[in-house]
Amino acid sequence: MPPPSSQSRQARARSSPVPKAGREFDRSLLTSRELARLRHLTTPAKIQDFITDRLSCNHEVHGDTVLSVRSVLREKHAHCIEAAFVAACCLWLNGEPPLLLDLHAEGHDYDHVVAVFRRNGCWGALSKSNHLWYRWRDPVYRSLRELAMSYFHEYVDAEGTKTLRSVSVPLDLSRVDPALWITSPDHCWEIVDRLGRLRHTRLLPPGQRRWLRPRDRLERSGNAIVEYPE
Repeated sequence: MPPPSSQSRQARARSSPVPKAGREFDRSLLTSRELARLRHLTTPAKIQDFITDRLSCNHEVHGDTVLSVRSVLREKHAHCIEAAFVAACCLWLNGEPPLLLDLHAEGHDYDHVVAVFRRNGCWGALSKSNHLWYRWRDPVYRSLRELAMSYFHEYVDAEGTKTLRSVSVPLDLSRVDPALWITSPDHCWEIVDRLGRLRHTRLLPPGQRRWLRPRDRLERSGNAIVEYPE
């Protein structure tokens, strides 16, 4: 019998309810205490509950941070990319690909980074935000662009202008030295740089900017709702 073609392997991967990581997670990277905190997070929903409920918001009171998984577990707080590291680490620990996605905003607005996963070929997102809008996404999106567009309407600056403009291809952290994002005692700026260098796909078609309507007063009032006040 001839070996399966790359197309047939890809088709099986798409049809698999839960995709498998290309490389196995090395449990020796984590201490026994760290493993004890993460090993029970066996589903995306449990991982999301952990990064939402067990980690407070990192307000970066002493300056910009990009904490590794180890530092987040020690400090017990995180902002979006830091929580995405933890979520990706948990997915990898469970045998799934540890994938990050960069949602790129224009102008002075901030990018948002999420960990993504698939169920039955559909994409979902694990996400931490201090605000209402940029959180978990159920695995119902047929493409990463479709998933990214689920954030478009609420992705606004202080004036209510919609700012989300592009989405990256996934960054597979299993191909990145774990010392750069799991165990590093320093800030993980190298991963930020890698995300910025990834190919990004434009979300806003040419000519459509002029038709964007700013969020109205009631919608903008939701921006004031935060989970962890400063």
